[in-house]
Amino acid sequence: MLAASARQQLKRRAGACQEGLSLLARGLTSGSSASQKDDAAPQQQPEGTIDFGFHHVPRDEKQTLVGQVFSSVAPSYDVMNDLMSGGMHRLWKDRLVEKLRPRPGQRHLDVAGGTGDVAFRVLAAMRAAQYGGGSSFASSSGGVGATPGAPAAAGAAGEGAGAAAAAAGAAQQEEQGQQQQDLPSITVCDINAAMLAEGRKKAEAGGIGPESMQWVEGNAEALPFPSASFDSYTIAFGIRNVTDRPAALREAHRVLRPGGRLLCLEFSKVVVPGMQQLYDLYSFNIIPQIGRVVANDAASYQYLVESIRMFPDQEAWAAMFEEAGFRGVDYENLTLGVVAIHSGFKMG
Repeated sequence: MLAASARQQLKRRAGACQEGLSLLARGLTSGSSASQKDDAAPQQQPEGTIDFGFHHVPRDEKQTLVGQVFSSVAPSYDVMNDLMSGGMHRLWKDRLVEKLRPRPGQRHLDVAGGTGDVAFRVLAAMRAAQYGGGSSFASSSGGVGATPGAPAAAGAAGEGAGAAAAAAGAAQQEEQGQQQQDLPSITVCDINAAMLAEGRKKAEAGGIGPESMQWVEGNAEALPFPSASFDSYTIAFGIRNVTDRPAALREAHRVLRPGGRLLCLEFSKVVVPGMQQLYDLYSFNIIPQIGRVVANDAASYQYLVESIRMFPDQEAWAAMFEEAGFRGVDYENLTLGVVAIHSGFKMG
């Protein structure tokens, strides 16, 4: 439950946001049109550059620029997600985890997951799968009963009794060790230290320790993990900010074990005719103003909107999965294609 001060802060932010949006809505008919943004979109990419929103920057500069964006928005990132999507991002992430179907003992990697929004959902699903049916951490790890052979040993005297006690203790340690090994193991990897700091705060507040979740600063294009380390990999609303997306997909393939699965939740292309213009009107006119009012940073959210427009459509992104070596590639559109979940498997 949120503390009173936190609730008051959210109410102030929401109130300020509502005021800003009301003013903005009254001005939308003044001639500002999403179609004007089409003129701003680059038509040709100069050699040696990469898109940074609608701008082209040297490839070796994009990582720094994206880092500055997310360092700026980190403290308000979760609140902004709620305001920008009307809370829909929660349903999208729930669907992502539903498709993942986490299981006990699974080693999972969540990339670009700094604030832990997806990772916490995966952990909750793992625990529900492991301790479902009324079990809990306390009941499953405590009260270990007698081990096989202990009743017979209990009647022995002297050295025999001591050996039985030692055997029982060793068996109990082994069982507890197995239970510890079965605890969910989730790694959150993000290139931005400020975003990871926000996630660690949430984990500490929720009593989630390193035995369940670890936080690693790393680049999706060169992950700091051995090959075949993970059973599953998720990335939500992060891949479009990566400079070399094919390299990131190849790295995902490398760190997955055979049979491992990659799931990517990302903004995509609206599939209903006539809806794209309305969506653009909202994105380009409303979202940066929410950023200005709530986070005092319209520019970062202008970039985020532009980066959505520049991201490949569903079919092109699926083809990039296949080029990276993934098989059984498919995707599911959510909310008319505003976002899509792409899935692929490492077959060998």
